[in-house]
Amino acid sequence: MAIQRMDHFTIVTKDAAATAKFYGEMLGFTSGPRPNFMFPGVWLYNDGKPILHVIQKPEIPQGSGILDHMAFWGTDLPGYVAKLKAKNIPYDLRRVPMGGAAEGVWQLFFHDPNGAKVEIDLAATEVAPAA
Repeated sequence: MAIQRMDHFTIVTKDAAATAKFYGEMLGFTSGPRPNFMFPGVWLYNDGKPILHVIQKPEIPQGSGILDHMAFWGTDLPGYVAKLKAKNIPYDLRRVPMGGAAEGVWQLFFHDPNGAKVEIDLAATEVAPAA
């Protein structure tokens, strides 16, 4: 089990278009493909990789503030789930279809002791954890 790299950051904004424009102008990020989520937003790319996810909400939620979560790319989904269960840490596990694939990448969400949301993305080929 190992974290291999940082995957992306997600921020919450009241105006996704203005946020995308800012990061485009300031850092050269470009808008690119994004899964068909049930909420508005945009994914911003750098060097062909989606590194900044922007979620648009009517109000910026209290608690997590502007930074919604941090995401990492990892391996060994069953190992992470077992570790969370062993420590009685609640988690949310889902699959996100991407590029027309029936079964997309795994997303594992949980919170750190300070309430910060952590996401670990894992390849679609990862074995589902035991129930």
